Amino acid sequence: MVVENRSGASGMIGTEVAARAAPDGSTLLMGSSGTQSINVSLFPSIPYDPVRGFAPVILTVVYPMLMVTPTNRAPGTVAEFIAHARASQGRLNYCSIGTGQPSHLAGELFKSMAGIEMTHVPYRGSAPAVTAAIAGECDVLFDSALSSGPQVRGGRLRALAVTTTSRVGSWPDLPTIAESGLAGYDAYTWTALYAPAGTPAPVVARLNAEVGRILASPRFQETMAAQGAVPGGGSPEDLARFTASEIAKWAAVIRAGDIKPD
Repeated sequence: MVVENRSGASGMIGTEVAARAAPDGSTLLMGSSGTQSINVSLFPSIPYDPVRGFAPVILTVVYPMLMVTPTNRAPGTVAEFIAHARASQGRLNYCSIGTGQPSHLAGELFKSMAGIEMTHVPYRGSAPAVTAAIAGECDVLFDSALSSGPQVRGGRLRALAVTTTSRVGSWPDLPTIAESGLAGYDAYTWTALYAPAGTPAPVVARLNAEVGRILASPRFQETMAAQGAVPGGGSPEDLARFTASEIAKWAAVIRAGDIKPD
């Protein structure tokens, strides 16, 4: 297998190349929550159709986010943070790794469901956003457990909750936002394999079976657990339904927040 990185335009350059590739199973796209579910609502137009342009193969990895705050902030739970935000009357802010990124949308979803006001402060990437949170430049950050987790374990950030509906094995004692008062809250990043539309069903089925075997292997499971991630799996039909649900969820958040790309 040859990995060909085509970066740029929020992943749309490489995604378009994959969509236009021959549908013979020799070219696959490692899609993401951005390329396959967010971009279609964030940008006025995109050069591919995330549904009709691809044959879903398999969900590969789910990356939970952590809701983290500076260690010197008073709120120690999600409920306390919400109460503090309401009492602050819009004076709090939340940082993200960039406008339209899952980190940003997770914050917008939290605002909406909690009925609070906070100012969004975007940074260019996870490293500067995490640094800003440690320095106390923002009141809360929703960020991948992979990047913010080491800062939490090192005592430089405080984790209030994990953003998925179920607790994560690598953070067993950390409650979810959903169980902390915002029932139904669910936000994360993810990756999945897609083939160009028109790829024969037997080829897709073979790819699904082979990749599924790898995802279920102890070595892969252990590697993902060490990164705070959750291995995927399921059928191509499962991924098709999942993609559609993610598109609908983030479209609603983007419309409600009137979010525009930078």
